[in-house]
Amino acid sequence: MTADRQGPPRRDIFVEFVVQGAYVKATAIDGTSGLEASVVGPAGASREALSAAALRKLEYVRKRTKGGT
Repeated sequence: MTADRQGPPRRDIFVEFVVQGAYVKATAIDGTSGLEASVVGPAGASREALSAAALRKLEYVRKRTKGGT
């Protein structure tokens, strides 16, 4: 984790896609904490949309893990 001069510390987030038949699972992984969040969508969905959904869910999980802060 590196600190920027003008903002919060930067986190490395990895997004993994696994296609299984007509569906794809997108998992966002926080490289620092190891937290993960996954979403499932149709195989034809754009990776950008699935990434964005997985990142939103990861942020939700991160807030819940910290006790709502």
